[in-house]
Amino acid sequence: MADEAYLNPAVTVDAIALREGVAGTEALLIRRGEQPWKGRLAFPGGFVDRGEDPEHAVLRELTEETGVTGFEPALFAVHGDPHRDPRQHIVTIFYKVSVNSDAVPLAGDDAMHAEWVSIEGLQANQMAGDHIRIIERLRE
Repeated sequence: MADEAYLNPAVTVDAIALREGVAGTEALLIRRGEQPWKGRLAFPGGFVDRGEDPEHAVLRELTEETGVTGFEPALFAVHGDPHRDPRQHIVTIFYKVSVNSDAVPLAGDDAMHAEWVSIEGLQANQMAGDHIRIIERLRE
């Protein structure tokens, strides 16, 4: 193993912020402005910076992509299938994050839109990557 670099997976975080709306449970989602999955709905999130705690990263990414301040991140799921993202092997840590339910999202960073969306009617073809798996768990 002379001078071989380690090919470690990248780590991302996604924020699951929920509230009760008129039509039931709503999730704060973004519409992706970049590939992969441009135009599809996703939980706000992004890459963990070197030296950054994932719990801090998820709150940072939530604010950068939606303008909404989150607190009290709690581990919800970890997705790590090596083929789940076409860019590279990405392990995503999903956190449930508390937010003010009156928060008005404003898209930023690489999100082209941010909004509260009822989780009831969401289909896999509307969602980025494997995020529909999280929606399905939230519906249980």
